[in-house]
Amino acid sequence: MRDGKGIVSALYNDRALFPDTAKPRAFETCYHDRGINVETLFGGIRLSRNYYHHSKSGTGRFPLDDALGLEGGCSPAVARLICRAASLGASFEQGADDLAAFAGLSFDPRDLGRMVAAVAPGLVESLASLVPSALPQPAAAIPVLYVSVDGTGTPMRREELEGRPGKQEDGSARTREAKLGCVFTQTVTDDQGRPMRDPGSTSYVGTYQGCREIGVMLHQEARRRGLDRAKQVIYLGDGAAWIWENFRLTFPGAVGILDFYHASEHVGQLATAIHDDDPLLAASCRTRWCHDMKQTSPAALLTESHALLDGHPEWSETKRAAIQKEIDYLESHSSRTHYGRYQANGWFIGSGVIEAGCKTVVGRRLKQSGMFWSEPGAENILSLRCLMLGPHFDAAWKVRREILAQKQLRARRWFAEDEADAA
Repeated sequence: MRDGKGIVSALYNDRALFPDTAKPRAFETCYHDRGINVETLFGGIRLSRNYYHHSKSGTGRFPLDDALGLEGGCSPAVARLICRAASLGASFEQGADDLAAFAGLSFDPRDLGRMVAAVAPGLVESLASLVPSALPQPAAAIPVLYVSVDGTGTPMRREELEGRPGKQEDGSARTREAKLGCVFTQTVTDDQGRPMRDPGSTSYVGTYQGCREIGVMLHQEARRRGLDRAKQVIYLGDGAAWIWENFRLTFPGAVGILDFYHASEHVGQLATAIHDDDPLLAASCRTRWCHDMKQTSPAALLTESHALLDGHPEWSETKRAAIQKEIDYLESHSSRTHYGRYQANGWFIGSGVIEAGCKTVVGRRLKQSGMFWSEPGAENILSLRCLMLGPHFDAAWKVRREILAQKQLRARRWFAEDEADAA
């Protein structure tokens, strides 16, 4: 480790290998040999480089830092490890412990939070800029590509919840909804004709922004994953209205499937509303209806429910309203509940993948005991965690450096008269 640190220090300070001869731009003054401590995989080193101060704006830059890809006083490899530990560990504290145990790197947990805040927004921007042609794509067409989306609440700081309606007794909120989307593929079915998700094919996008934002992000991810080459696209979701509005707007050519288990809950509520005086009969009716619905569709149970409703005019208005509410719900999703046909085609009829994603991607990191998040902090961790658990992190990291370089160039553009004055 000592020898490795010496080699890295010599390399980083070798101006024949890494020139630091950038010319000052308009209104810039160069100050030589400004030092910085840089954390590398072999330990801390001291780096000397030139500092360019812009007198008009009061800002400065270190071109060599950008050329070396330094992030917050860390080498690129260390910065990547920090991002990984911060997003995949249960907390910043655990991430810092993991870095010490696995890599011998000593960081305060707050250092991990600062690195995530510095890196994550740029990674999100770079991910959005990735086009399918810039990513490795399999030559063969995709038999079935699935997209699915859901939401789950995460605990937030009190100031983040002011004025927001919620489910507590006083109408206030304790959580903000994290919206999570996933894309995965299916190539084969098992020997019983049941669908099998392709191993390692799931990627995620997530945000605390609005419904339309997650719809756009999910469509972008589907395109990155081969939407244009998919023979069949399936959109899976529960009954939330925003989920199906996004389906209408962003995946008009896909087959929409209402999660079977979510539909079953409403079938159970319908059976309970009809047989509210006999729980055993309600349970038996639910079992029979759910079995029939899984083999075909809810058409038969809806016909039976209408007949029961019409045949009992003596039922109270409250009971009739409860029954009609469930009937209306199932009828509004009638085009998404042909479960017999979906299973015959070898497709998934449940949204278990995204439900599990809400637990693994969001819950395991953002819903630990005692955690209360700011919106930017939660957004950064969620975005970084989605990238880490998917296939695009390396590509996004590379593009991020390019985007930062372009932003720095744009920030240094001056008017013609300013250039003339500088000359």
